[in-house]
Amino acid sequence: MTNLTPGGPPVAKAEMLIRKPVDEVFEAFVDPSVTSQFWFTRGSGRLQPGSKVEWHWDMYGFSMPVAVKAIDPRKRIVVDWGAGTETTTIEWTFTAQKDGTTFVSITNSGFAGDQDAVVRQALGATEGFAFVLAGLKAFLEHNVRLNLVADRHPGGLDRS
Repeated sequence: MTNLTPGGPPVAKAEMLIRKPVDEVFEAFVDPSVTSQFWFTRGSGRLQPGSKVEWHWDMYGFSMPVAVKAIDPRKRIVVDWGAGTETTTIEWTFTAQKDGTTFVSITNSGFAGDQDAVVRQALGATEGFAFVLAGLKAFLEHNVRLNLVADRHPGGLDRS
């Protein structure tokens, strides 16, 4: 869903229940050896408070610098990603459920440009993070790699 608050900029949001304990789901996002199974190809290091890492999508010849702003173990991760003035903020929240599952919410905000560009970015981010959560679910719950991110752009990224 893309949230449009009256007078506020669009915010991308994707959410999903993952049928695994919160420790395992949280770790899937801070440990690049796990994250690379469902999202990016490789990462330069674990997410830790104050760290700067690089995430790579080798199939696209693309990478993204990531600056960790906050980590509250088992509950929340906040990063800025992008370069220069083209950064946005991503926040993951992890809510442990009574039955041992985890509800994950990903919010991406801070898009730049004119109104049309901001809306396009928010919609694209919403789609992308929905793929990330679906890939996470398949990997953690069923040990299946769906290759959703790699298969989204089989001809490569359109940078026009």
